[in-house]
Amino acid sequence: MKKSTILLIVGFVLLWNSGFIGAEYGLPFTGPFTLIFWRYLAVTALIALYLIIRRRLKWLGLKVISLNMLIGFLAHGVWLTCVLLALDNKVPAGIVALVVALQPLATGALSGYVTREETNKYQWWGLILGFIGVVITVAFRIDFSSSSSVFGYLIPLGSVIGITIATLIQRRMEINDEKEKLPLDQSLFYQSLATMLALAFPAIFVEKLATDWVPEFIYAMTWLILAVSLGAYLLMWRLIERLDATRVASLFYLGPPVTMLMAWLTFGDKINITDVGGIAVVSFGILLTQKK
Repeated sequence: MKKSTILLIVGFVLLWNSGFIGAEYGLPFTGPFTLIFWRYLAVTALIALYLIIRRRLKWLGLKVISLNMLIGFLAHGVWLTCVLLALDNKVPAGIVALVVALQPLATGALSGYVTREETNKYQWWGLILGFIGVVITVAFRIDFSSSSSVFGYLIPLGSVIGITIATLIQRRMEINDEKEKLPLDQSLFYQSLATMLALAFPAIFVEKLATDWVPEFIYAMTWLILAVSLGAYLLMWRLIERLDATRVASLFYLGPPVTMLMAWLTFGDKINITDVGGIAVVSFGILLTQKK
């Protein structure tokens, strides 16, 4: 694997999972719908300004724009909304991480049908090992005495469905070099626009855009906008251009252990020996998914 691709992977994993820390900072000051709405209103405005300066903001046809907006709605809107709603419904973060970690298995199972990229035996073993590593990491942290509604526990499945479909659609466009494929800056603009428009209704009419604009919230939003929504997603689509869908999806297995490490550094959360063991199993599983 090229050094540049390895750097992309490291950057993506760190920036993507820092979003959970940013959300934990931001949620006490606003609702989940409103947080995502403000975030993507700012992201859309920033990318629009960039495209205007570069004279690249243009109408590209309904079919092209609608497909890219669908990808954005699934990869940004559905993914984030389901994660934040689950946390807001008091579902333990470990449960959310565990359910969301089903995404690599879902992508591996469906990629052969959608992208015609077969998942080889090494990748299947890697996906299974990665999932076992996530279970090891999360299971010992779950408070089984805490009960939540069945609906709350099912919410993260929406994130799995959304990001899996978005990844497969994007990868298929990359493989077939379809005309709907846009340059990254234009694609991210329409993806962000779709997310902002989709979240506007619940943010305005359900949560009334209620927000406590304290410095902590502003700092969290700045990080979520620049580092996660722009940085992490840009790196993810770059990786999808270089690697097959299963290999990119396997990186999501690093979510729970990396997030726990960040929480330890940021909030002083305790790291258990089972966390270290889980990280080791996850890392070995991901190495197998990269093997051809």
